[in-house]
Amino acid sequence: MAFVAIVFGNQATTYTNRERRHLGSSRPGGWVVASSIGDLLIASTLAIGGIAMAPLPISMVLGVLAAAIVFAIVLDLAKVPVFHRLGIT
Repeated sequence: MAFVAIVFGNQATTYTNRERRHLGSSRPGGWVVASSIGDLLIASTLAIGGIAMAPLPISMVLGVLAAAIVFAIVLDLAKVPVFHRLGIT
């Protein structure tokens, strides 16, 4: 589960950090989206299939994905005011 949490969390921070404004302020490039989808699919397949690790139930992988999405939203909501306060934007 740690592997899935690291991969999904990394995707969340990648999308949050790529924009100084809010997460949805601009669309990511096609290559970024394609590589993210590939990354998530590969990590999920390895985890569910139990390849090089103990297999995880699909519900657990989806739960970690949901947690990563919530993490990205919360991080984004905190990032914008902090950046504004520090004069980064």
